[in-house]
Formats: sequence, structure tokens, C-alpha cells
Amino acid sequence: MRFGIFVLCFAFVALLVQFGILPKGLGNSNFVWVPLLAIIISAPLSFVLLRKQRDAMSEQLAPRVDQAKARLDARLESNRSQEDGALQ
Repeated sequence: MRFGIFVLCFAFVALLVQFGILPKGLGNSNFVWVPLLAIIISAPLSFVLLRKQRDAMSEQLAPRVDQAKARLDARLESNRSQEDGALQ
């Protein structure tokens, strides 16, 4: 979805440059100017427009991250107890 927003912004900026509403850039910089401006416009748009999808994804990932942290903590505690046993 983020790529789709970028493509729409790219097309919009390209049209504005084509019709002379926006400058074509300095010299031959049009090749870089249009995609850069499209990225700058699409970033805040995707941040606002894709908020629901981002929240839903974080809700799905949060339990997995918690499980991974719990497994890591258990593994670290197991390693600590093995090291303590080896030192005695």
C-alpha cells in the first residue's frame, strides 16, 4: 500500500512538472527531482493514511515479540545457572 501511495505521488508530481506548475529542477536534475519530491510527499501521507494497517500489524506482532523475549530470558537464565554450577 505504501508503494501504491508513492506511485500515485510520483504520477502527480510528474504531471505537475510536465505542465510547468513545478520546476523541472536544476539542469538535468529532473531524473532525481521527481522521485525525491514524490518520496517527500508520500512519506507523511502513508504515515497518516496507513495508521489502521500499522496498528493492526503491531497488534499481531506484539504477542510474538513477547514470546520471543520470554524464550530468550529463559535461555539466558538457563545459561546463568549452568555457569554458576560450573564455577562451584
